[in-house]
Amino acid sequence: MSTSARMLQLLSLLQTHRYWPGGELAARLEVTPRTLRRDIERLRDLGYAVDAVRGVAGGYQLQPGGSLPPLLLEDDEAVAIAVGLQNAAAGVVAGLEDTSLQALTKVVALMPPKLRRRMEALTSQTEPAPWGRGPTIDAEVLTTLAQACRDHEPLTFTYTARAAEPTHRRTEPHRLVTLGRRWYLVAWDRDREDWRSFRVDRIADVRTSGQRFRVRELPAADALTFVREGISRMPQRYAVRVRFACPTEQVSATVGRWATVEPVTPRAGEEAACLMTMPTETLDWPMFALANTDAEFTVEEPAELREALARVAERFSRAAAPGA
Repeated sequence: MSTSARMLQLLSLLQTHRYWPGGELAARLEVTPRTLRRDIERLRDLGYAVDAVRGVAGGYQLQPGGSLPPLLLEDDEAVAIAVGLQNAAAGVVAGLEDTSLQALTKVVALMPPKLRRRMEALTSQTEPAPWGRGPTIDAEVLTTLAQACRDHEPLTFTYTARAAEPTHRRTEPHRLVTLGRRWYLVAWDRDREDWRSFRVDRIADVRTSGQRFRVRELPAADALTFVREGISRMPQRYAVRVRFACPTEQVSATVGRWATVEPVTPRAGEEAACLMTMPTETLDWPMFALANTDAEFTVEEPAELREALARVAERFSRAAAPGA
């Protein structure tokens, strides 16, 4: 029997809330008393309150609690559920918003207290934006950052910026943000006495302080806007400008706040028009926006985007030709 299966069986037995002599419980699980003690300690670490009586007649009993069956998850599994369901509830997967929100609520209710607090911290302290997939990040780092944001707890960590040596940062974490394919931590940098955004995949050696700080006012409408505006000020390889013959809302529904979309004066034969600007290091994202917006458009710049579209159009035309 695997460790996870044994833990679930142990929880199932303890959920009866009867007193189990240690020897009888170990025999039921076909393990040694030492292994049983380790399993009990693991349950306690997860937040289950298990009383123990020492001695020859010693045993274990789960303290009274909810009647729902237990859900045993590793920390990274809890993070995966939180991120996946939260993104779906935010509309990343069309048509699953309500169902995902209901599922997220049920999963949280079934969790032991420790993992429930961590998962609630992650979902409550994160602001989603369209599109996923990006650099791999450590689940424990992510949940530690989320809890610190929720609890207003100062953090220290090592940060490695692009083409730079690692630096030690002392911060007051504010919010986690997903933007494009990356996660960011928005925080007040105590040494630099200014607000900063940190890519989570570049954060390591996170340490909590056990203290609290007074929340400062963020110099932006929200954390997602702060990160986006910071990225827009950074030198980017391409400055994309595309004019659409459609309302602003139609384009914004695809790109979210990852690009700026503003209304412009319609031309002859157009009912509405807007201009999308997007500073970016790659043309993948603007091409994604163009392909998923059902409207006529004109690429004003850069020329590289027009060339990339021509290559893709030629390839699609060959694929759509009869006998292809």
